[in-house]
Amino acid sequence: MEPEGVRTDRLGVLLDQFDQAREMAQVRLTGLGDEEYLWEPVPGCWSIRRRGRASTPRAFGPGEWLLDLGAPDIPASEYAEIARQAADGMSVTKIADDWSVSVERVEQVLAHTGVPEPDATPVTTIAWRLGHLHFHLAGQWEWTFGERRHEPKLLVEFSPSAAVAVERFWELIDRWRDSVGAVTAEQLDTVGFSQYPYSSDPDNPYIAVLSGTCHEFIHHMAEIALLRDLWRART
Repeated sequence: MEPEGVRTDRLGVLLDQFDQAREMAQVRLTGLGDEEYLWEPVPGCWSIRRRGRASTPRAFGPGEWLLDLGAPDIPASEYAEIARQAADGMSVTKIADDWSVSVERVEQVLAHTGVPEPDATPVTTIAWRLGHLHFHLAGQWEWTFGERRHEPKLLVEFSPSAAVAVERFWELIDRWRDSVGAVTAEQLDTVGFSQYPYSSDPDNPYIAVLSGTCHEFIHHMAEIALLRDLWRART
């Protein structure tokens, strides 16, 4: 018997987890100001930049402000995934295309032995983390529940205003949550129900995609919360 108010079905468990994380995230984002939103705690941070001032090679966005993005690579945390793809019969060429890297880079990863060295990933601002989440979820919604024709990198207008960015983000989150809440059990098991192109979504059942999205939301919101703590303690 299912306890009152607690869902134990697959979709319900994930949505309850997401809803709890959303509630905590909304509290942690309350009062976010522009200076804190754009704060770069160390040199070389990724953030949002005015068009023409971005220092990263693949910064993107449809408007005046772009989201920093570096050259494509395979992070150490994904080496096991590359090995799995190869073991499942995916060619080195297809893997390279899938990750937007060279064949030589894929071969280097497959030949690696032992524990990978930690990635030298950049520190990112609250503006970057929120923009990254917004872009990712907007693209997932479009390529799962939308028309599946709009370029994901053109869906989000990044803003230097914390209040504007947060308001737009929660509007997207509510739309995404409403759509996911109506997914059927059959759709959860459908491989390719999401066709989001900047991920492995088309190759996975939607239940796995949804689990990954919840994880993405939770861990980036935790990082934003830590940055807010550091901002308050910076003096």
